[in-house]
Amino acid sequence: MSIRDWPEAERPREKLLAQGAASLTDAELLAIFLRTGVAGKSAVDLARHLLCEFGGLRSLLEADQPVFCLHLGLGPAKFAQLQAVLEMGRRHLAEQLRRDSVLESPQAVRNYLKALLRHEPHEVFGCLFLDAKHRVLAFEALFQGSIDSASVYPRQVVKRALAHNAAALILTHNHPSGVAEPSQADRVLTQRLKAALELIEVRVLDHFIVGDGEPLSMAEFGWL
Repeated sequence: MSIRDWPEAERPREKLLAQGAASLTDAELLAIFLRTGVAGKSAVDLARHLLCEFGGLRSLLEADQPVFCLHLGLGPAKFAQLQAVLEMGRRHLAEQLRRDSVLESPQAVRNYLKALLRHEPHEVFGCLFLDAKHRVLAFEALFQGSIDSASVYPRQVVKRALAHNAAALILTHNHPSGVAEPSQADRVLTQRLKAALELIEVRVLDHFIVGDGEPLSMAEFGWL
């Protein structure tokens, strides 16, 4: 049966307009993105099939182009469309941050950093550079690979802080394992960077570790 023949309250698009996007299942949201199904499958049926094949929505969203395009109903055009949607989401979160002090929008900071880093397959260390009113100047990913006190160079962080004329910054890195608990190396690194940045009068406000769920704030746990 075509989705057009479903009761109006059960059609994904009409349901979204009436009840909001949060009311939809992953399959219903994906069906709206797909727009059409394939022979023998409605858009919702295809969405359910794809979620089963990928093992969930996150794996589908994070798939690279070759893997994405191997699946039924997907191709380069859909991949390009998806990447555009994801980038618009990231830019929207960045714009939210630029309007206010990050201290007034802690959840916006978490959402933005998670959108930037959670999908990375390897560790990425970056800095959110802030002005004197703690508004965002820029975000930069500075190091990649195995993040520890030996692979992150304080001099480079200091150099980029000076280049942005930053008054403060937020450190961040991801744990691809999904476990956001800081290691001893994470704590040592944070203290080294904090000490180096104090020499140029740049405050470290926090160090967020991005894993599954909410990013962990080291400041909230008293580890800064």
